[in-house]
Amino acid sequence: MIATTTLLLFSGACVALAATPGPDMLLITSRSISQGRAAGFASLAGVQLGTYCHTLAAALGLSQLFIVIPIAYDAVRILGACYLLYLAWKTFTSAHGVTTKAVLSPAPVHKAFRQGLFTNLLNPKMALFVLALFPQFITPQSGSVIVQMLLLATILNTIGLIINGSLILVVSNMRNRFKTGPFSARWPNYLLSGVFTGLACKLLFDSRK
Repeated sequence: MIATTTLLLFSGACVALAATPGPDMLLITSRSISQGRAAGFASLAGVQLGTYCHTLAAALGLSQLFIVIPIAYDAVRILGACYLLYLAWKTFTSAHGVTTKAVLSPAPVHKAFRQGLFTNLLNPKMALFVLALFPQFITPQSGSVIVQMLLLATILNTIGLIINGSLILVVSNMRNRFKTGPFSARWPNYLLSGVFTGLACKLLFDSRK
């Protein structure tokens, strides 16, 4: 098993990573403001399941394809951007049917979960991140590499749950401010649509590094 000192060092890196604003935090925060606490946690659960998937892919060597075959990286990147733009359009157009009552009603959490999962899976940079970071804390002599990788993913997700979960609890209360006026009711959906668009552009125009 991985040494305790190594796990503590990895945990420190995870705290710094989870506390730094990034695409996942932006998505989860905007989802919580737009659709409520349950949707925020559902998105977080989808993102964290995606982390486990990327971890297994890295452990099995599948993530190496993005390095060996650059076109595979670009294909997933473009597909992910198209998916995000589709979500942006759907969210934007749905805002026109939103009322004050609707914005305060519970959102379908299965959709938030699915979108969080696919958004994470279709981000090839997440695969490269896991491939670059996790092996630094793996000791082949300590047992199964897959088990060690999944343990590191669990630590990363647990710390992410604590930090992002606290953020969800705080920002979801902001929904109560959108109680009056048709524009106020639609504003959270416009925000979420803008976040999807921004993430799509970032995925399209960012370099591999």
